[in-house]
Parts: sequence; C-alpha cells; structure tokens
Amino acid sequence: MRSVCVFCGSNPGRTPVYLDTVGELADLLATRGVRVVYGGAAVGTMGALADRVLAAGGEVVGVIPEQQVGAEIAHPGLTELHVVGSMHERKALMNELSDGFIALPGGLGTLEEFAEIVTWSQLGLHHKPTGLLNTAGYYDLLLAFLDHAVRERFLRDDDRALVLAAAGAPELIARMGAWRARADQRWTPAVEPGGSDRDGDRG
Repeated sequence: MRSVCVFCGSNPGRTPVYLDTVGELADLLATRGVRVVYGGAAVGTMGALADRVLAAGGEVVGVIPEQQVGAEIAHPGLTELHVVGSMHERKALMNELSDGFIALPGGLGTLEEFAEIVTWSQLGLHHKPTGLLNTAGYYDLLLAFLDHAVRERFLRDDDRALVLAAAGAPELIARMGAWRARADQRWTPAVEPGGSDRDGDRG
C-alpha cells in the first residue's frame, strides 16, 4: 500500500491510550513512506495524526467539505488539502486517493465512513483492504455485532471477512498488506430467495 485513508475523530478520546495509538500508526506509516489521506481537520485524533505524520517527514493529504473549512478547523500545514462540496464527494475522493482504509476509534462520523467504504467493497466497487484499529478493545462490541449478523444470516462469512481488525498498528498493517480480494468479489445475499443459505446449512 502506497496510500492509506485513515478515518479519525474530531475528539481525542477519554484516555491517553487513544492518542498513543495514533502516534504509533503515524510513525509506522511515515517510516514506510505510506501517504496518509484523512479528513483534513486540525482537531481531535485527526489533527494528532496529521501533526505526527508531518513531524516524521511523511505526506498527509486532507479532504474536507467547504462547510468545515468555514468553521476554521481545516489543518493549515498539510502536504495537500482538497476542498470539496459535500460529504459524498469527500468519500469518493478519499477512495480514489487510497489503497486501503483504517478506522481509528471515533464517533458516528467515523463509523459511518467506515461502514460505507466496507459496503463499497462488499458490492465490488473497490478491492482494497479495510481495517479497524481496535485500541483498548474499543471496537469489540462492533466486531461482536458483525459476528451476530453472520449467525442470524444477515451477513455472509465472506463479507464479514472484509473487516480486518487488530489492537496494534503493526499487526493491522501486516494483515492489510497480506489481504487479497476474492476473484469473484461482488455482492450476493446471505440467503437465497426462498430461504436457502448460500454458505450452506449452518444448523
């Protein structure tokens, strides 16, 4: 991966462990010469990630909607800053600029961005790795929900496997680097019309 999109939060989190993990990821990506694409803001874990990558000599590309530039939260020192008209344009450009996607701990915006980019992978609209940096077990309940969705036959095993996860940056980057898209990657329902399970009878 030469360029990774990182979905971050506008808040730093409750404990220092979240910013510590941001620093670990930033240093790893900068050391490997991986360009970082992110939401373009100077606040929260977004600002911390950009500052750390830039301080380490790395490249950071921001993609931010016009309304947030007006709120004066755009980072002033990025390698590149793309100002777009809407959140939809933001996500489309992030996809175009990136070879993979990582979600740091965050709130609704982070979750929405990650869910959409994984859905695009499920639909075969891109074939890039998508990973959760599960700092201090932050995403344990989300991962458990996805496993529950598989058991309840709302999600196929192959599609559940699109969501990679690890507690630390080195392990997550390694998993994303080793990930390969299925040759036939495209969306199919978890259950055939009429009720038969595409993955076989789970009992």
